[in-house]
Amino acid sequence: MRNKERLRERYLKDALPTRLAGLASTLSKVASSARRESGGEVVADLLEESQYLIEWTAGEAEPETAADLVDIQVMLSLWRNAWQEAQHSPRQRSILSAQAKIWSDKVLHYAGFE
Repeated sequence: MRNKERLRERYLKDALPTRLAGLASTLSKVASSARRESGGEVVADLLEESQYLIEWTAGEAEPETAADLVDIQVMLSLWRNAWQEAQHSPRQRSILSAQAKIWSDKVLHYAGFE
C-alpha cells in the first residue's frame, strides 16, 4: 500500500460524502482487478486500503451506515487473509469481484451519488 499517512491526511480533508465516494471507487477497483489473473498484488493492496478508508470514515457516518461499513471491513479482512490462495481460483476471483461491486454500489448510495 502507498504511504498510509499521506493517504490518511489527504483522505480526511474531504467531506464525508466525498470520502464515501472515494471508498466506493476503491471497492470498484477491487471488483475490476479481482477478475484479472495478474491482479493479485493490486487486489491485496486495494483490500488493505479499503479497510483503512473505512476505519477513517465509519466514526463520522450515521449509525446504520457505520454498522454496514464495519461489516464490509470485516469481510475485507477475511478476503485479505484468504487472498493468497483465493487469487489462484477463477471462481474465488469472480466471487470477490461480484461482492466488491455490491459493496461499492452500497457505499456510493450512502455517499448520495447514486
